[in-house]
Amino acid sequence: MAAEIHARPQSSRPVLLSKIEGHQDAVTAALLIPKEDGVITASEDRTIRVWLKRDSGQYWPSIYHTMASPCSAMAYHHDSRRIFVGQDNGAVMEFHVSEDFNKMNFIKTYPAHQNRVSAIIFSLATEWVISTGHDKCVSWMCTRSGNMLGRHFFTSWASCLQYDFDTQYAFVGDYSGQITLLKLEQNTCSVITTLKGHEGSVACLWWDPIQRLLFSGASDNSIIMWDIGGRKGRTLLLQGHHDKVQSLCYLQLTRQLVSCSSDGGIAVWNMDVSREEAPQWLESDSCQKCEQPFFWNIKQMWDTKTLGLRQHHCRKCGQAVCGKCSSKRSSYPVMGFEFQVRVCDSCYDSIKDEDRTSLATFHEGKHNISHMSMDIARGLMVTCGTDRIVKIWDMTPVVGCSLATGFSPH
Repeated sequence: MAAEIHARPQSSRPVLLSKIEGHQDAVTAALLIPKEDGVITASEDRTIRVWLKRDSGQYWPSIYHTMASPCSAMAYHHDSRRIFVGQDNGAVMEFHVSEDFNKMNFIKTYPAHQNRVSAIIFSLATEWVISTGHDKCVSWMCTRSGNMLGRHFFTSWASCLQYDFDTQYAFVGDYSGQITLLKLEQNTCSVITTLKGHEGSVACLWWDPIQRLLFSGASDNSIIMWDIGGRKGRTLLLQGHHDKVQSLCYLQLTRQLVSCSSDGGIAVWNMDVSREEAPQWLESDSCQKCEQPFFWNIKQMWDTKTLGLRQHHCRKCGQAVCGKCSSKRSSYPVMGFEFQVRVCDSCYDSIKDEDRTSLATFHEGKHNISHMSMDIARGLMVTCGTDRIVKIWDMTPVVGCSLATGFSPH
């Protein structure tokens, strides 16, 4: 059952349209049905539900299907009305939904993994169902025959997945903080490269095939934009969340990135500005400002008869500095630092007031968010999480009404 929320539209924040309650355990995935007032949800309570909006304005389940194992991931292909559900036992199950969304027929089971399925993508062109799991592998199976086509193993749990349908490249994030780029073939695959930058497990990925940008969110509370299409291998760091980044969606038309974290934080990042790369941290045995030794520099400590100091790093220039030479804090949004971070005294003096102007907006979802998806054409977003609640949002006040009209301001 769902309550319809009557909220007065605000010019600068997401508008909560509806709240769907009814699941008995964490909701692991929620997807908006394109061109319909409907949502498909999958939950740890072992149910798949299709919710349709009634004349009363409330969402009621038109399909309620119980699975053998908790549901951990889901993909929906609207044109063919096929649903793929990943389970805690490692299996992926395929269903076909009727045109009126009142009936769901079982098609087949894919023995894709030996452990919990973490992400699923269906490719109609190749008739592949690609999935990642906690058995540390990515697998791709043929939806015609149901046969396993290939598997690739990693050193840790595979946690998230994105796929480029034109090139058959797969991006897999894992619990070690690494992202692997693979080229999938009919019965084999090759590793193209690995991307390392996160200090925590990678929780979500988003691939934009037009600009060839990959976005990753992790348990280190940060987002990295990887310029895969650029020849320089540029990476941009985005820090504004205070908890694990769980979901991402890049709006190519308006050049905005929407991100959600597990504490309910919703951020909208302006990516249509010239941003700076965060510097690599430099290593030194002494402060690169005052030349005082760090505590492991025994020789200089002995020679100068001084106590060693702790090493810190300026987030703007990357230099190794002592606490005295980096006593100030500043935000620096052009480098992705939306909240105050440590900077050395000379960098602090170089940052002007206009440099501190935020390049993102932050909002409260007011519930745990473990998964988010958007209907970009309508400017709608759905969030769900461990609190068993599903929320539907109107994002057009935040991301602009150009999404709904298809009009680009550029």
